[in-house]
Amino acid sequence: QLLRAAGYYCANNAKEDYNLAAPGKVWDESSRQAHWRQRAALKDGIAVSLGGGTHHARRAEGQGFCLFNDTAVAARVLQSDSLVKQVAVIDCDVHQGNGTADITNGDDSIFTFSIHGENNFPFRKIPGDLDIGLPNGTGDEAYLAALQGGLEMVLATKPDIAYFLAGADVHVNDRLGKLALTKEGIAARDRLILQSCRERGIPVVVTMAGGYGRDIHETVAIQLQTVRLCREWENQRLGD
Repeated sequence: QLLRAAGYYCANNAKEDYNLAAPGKVWDESSRQAHWRQRAALKDGIAVSLGGGTHHARRAEGQGFCLFNDTAVAARVLQSDSLVKQVAVIDCDVHQGNGTADITNGDDSIFTFSIHGENNFPFRKIPGDLDIGLPNGTGDEAYLAALQGGLEMVLATKPDIAYFLAGADVHVNDRLGKLALTKEGIAARDRLILQSCRERGIPVVVTMAGGYGRDIHETVAIQLQTVRLCREWENQRLGD
């Protein structure tokens, strides 16, 4: 039932029972993983998670393929350890980060920025601190212009760390995206965010978030491109 509520559907007509870890164990493991990922970002300037970006999970329920909101958990772990005070969430998944907005609503220590397709899931959006909803078919130029303006507002809050949800589902060939970015446009998006944070000395945690390409190899190539750009960013930092 927990999986079904979060948007996972079982096509097994036998409805076989499978053992799941107790919720407390899942939370503890999520917190542990978040702890070390954030430690890496604070130490090295950047950390990458090949999963994550589960931004639809809300305070009391899972949603949209998301059981736990890893970004919110991660931010709270760092704050509870007194390692950071101010946090920025830069959510570039094509779907609005309603769960993160729900969890952090009213908390001035976490600034949530979501740039997404306006005419896409969730259809009843929970407002974050800054939401930019884009029309269907938005391409590279318009997307990057909107992102630039949003970034300036986010980074003006002077965060101690930024979480970048690098959704591949903004790609033109994504089955669930409805936007029209090219692979090159997504690379420009990633560079803009990483460079903007680097110039300000802000550590970045990158998660892959969504990607539902008609060709899975295309989605993987976009995500691999993001990882390589993060590595390029790290090499530049070491060279400074």
